[in-house]
Amino acid sequence: MAAGAAIAAERGARVLLFGPAAELGDLPAGVEVEDAPVSIAKMPDPVKAARTTPEASIVRAARAVAEGRADALVCAGGTGAALAAGMFNIKRAPGIYRPALALPLPVPEHPVTLLDVGANADARREHLVQFAYMGAALASSVLGVRRPRVGLLSNGEESGRGSELVQEAHAELAARAGDGRDGILEFVGNVEGDDLVAGRADVIVTDGFTGNVALKLIEGVSQTIIAGIRTAARSSLRGRAGGLLLRGALGGFREEIDPETPGGAYLLGLRRLGVVPHGRFTRRGFANAILRADLGAREDLVGATHRALQAADALRRSPVSAQPVSLTRP
Repeated sequence: MAAGAAIAAERGARVLLFGPAAELGDLPAGVEVEDAPVSIAKMPDPVKAARTTPEASIVRAARAVAEGRADALVCAGGTGAALAAGMFNIKRAPGIYRPALALPLPVPEHPVTLLDVGANADARREHLVQFAYMGAALASSVLGVRRPRVGLLSNGEESGRGSELVQEAHAELAARAGDGRDGILEFVGNVEGDDLVAGRADVIVTDGFTGNVALKLIEGVSQTIIAGIRTAARSSLRGRAGGLLLRGALGGFREEIDPETPGGAYLLGLRRLGVVPHGRFTRRGFANAILRADLGAREDLVGATHRALQAADALRRSPVSAQPVSLTRP
């Protein structure tokens, strides 16, 4: 993570890094270190650990974001710890049922944002509806997609296919499209597994259990393809010669499907932005995560998400708070 922070700082990001200062060594200008040697990344109960370990690095980092000392949270440890620390310290944005993890998938020519990829193993209809607008706001404000096409992941394109949850969410999103409450998104109905890489939708919505399984499958296939190409290119003299001729093109292809290129999943639905990279990322992946968080903060992704949900009347209704809440950067 420290090496990734150094790369991100060299590219213009300002980083407040929480970790064991004695092990981090010298870091370039733009990276400020706060000594936080305690980690809860491997704890079996991340919720309990986040509640009872205020000195943990992820808890202190989340608190710094909540206090406005930083604009976004990037967690290089466990997803559960990041979610728990964010919920307890940064807290849910007003009107949000549950936060979601949204990941721009590294698909050549047809980039697609998948959510939820792991924050909620179980979900309800209203959760998926909010996820649709969260993903659309991400695709629009950060990825530059105009009026994102949103689909529901199912086992068939017909509106009557899928689980009870999918059918309920489909009915509401279709009704919103029918009466003009669809807001910033275009609902394209159900999409199947092969549509994840076919470009039929810009945003694909599902529950966190299904999304995480789909994500791991895609990542595994992409890594297998990369390894297979490398093995084939080294298997014979002809293969090595062909590999040399295709090095430039294959290098670009590898960059496109590399899971480290997107930098990790955006944690949406909190009062400030979070990005959660995979723990096995190299310094390049961590640097991309920090740069994505920096971009999301500058583009006010949190505010864009809230405005999209508000315009579509998709926020959870609750009593008006006596204290106004700011959803923009200070």
